[in-house]
Amino acid sequence: ERVLFPPTFSVSEIKNKQRRHFMFLRWKQQQRKVGRAAPPKAIPKTIENQRVYDETTVDPNDEEVAFDEATDEFAPYFNRQTVPKILITTSDRPRGRTVRFCEQLATVIPNSHVYYRRGLALKRIIPQCIARDFTDLIVINEDRKIPNGLVLSHLPDGPTAHFRMSSVRLRKEIKRKGKEPTEHVPEVILNNFTTRLGHSIGRMFAALFPHDPQFIGRQVATFHNQRDYIFFRFHRYIFKSEKKVGIQELGPRFTLKLRSLQKGTFDSKFGEYEWIHKRREMDTSRRKFHL
Repeated sequence: ERVLFPPTFSVSEIKNKQRRHFMFLRWKQQQRKVGRAAPPKAIPKTIENQRVYDETTVDPNDEEVAFDEATDEFAPYFNRQTVPKILITTSDRPRGRTVRFCEQLATVIPNSHVYYRRGLALKRIIPQCIARDFTDLIVINEDRKIPNGLVLSHLPDGPTAHFRMSSVRLRKEIKRKGKEPTEHVPEVILNNFTTRLGHSIGRMFAALFPHDPQFIGRQVATFHNQRDYIFFRFHRYIFKSEKKVGIQELGPRFTLKLRSLQKGTFDSKFGEYEWIHKRREMDTSRRKFHL
């Protein structure tokens, strides 16, 4: 069928089409010349792979690191001399969302118990925890009815880490969530804790869970560090075949940002700090990370 009025193109459109066609022909000609010897595809640059090297990056074969791990506060746990027993508490007068978060967190961490502060100071709570053989104390702080902070203190000799908490999602707020978690001891995955500071934080998280996971439960707790933000997820997995695995998120989920690491148990006035996040001094480069 003839067209009486064929479509017209502007001069710029015709030149652009000719330029693209010429570039395509030139690329094809180069491919024929090079053949299989063509250079590999370039890896795109990201903030992670352009990270500034940290002098405190842990070498698994370093004797000094091995000696520190054998003599630090978490050595009795990794030597299977102690069994984790966790106390989870809140700030004074917690709201419903914080209370539900603590209850769900207690179903993730085995052998954990939730108690309410009732106006007691942490300095009075810690000796009572030590007397009752608790190995760790977790305090969930809130602001405007939303959980916004987490204090993790390893007992009886510390250390104590203070985190800023964000992006808290309870189980009912997670789409396509799985059924309630079982009482099996979950597996623990620690990703990307590469520096000495990150190594210490990773060992603190590992010491919250019993050393021998029950694989029959198919539950896994993941602490993933990316750009100094620690993302927590709790999943159940199932092997569909030899190559395919299906996962279901059980919840809750949250994100942590380390604010300080203190020697010993919690002491806000006279405590000795190993590391404090100073935003104006430490966040000058986007490619500099500390964990």
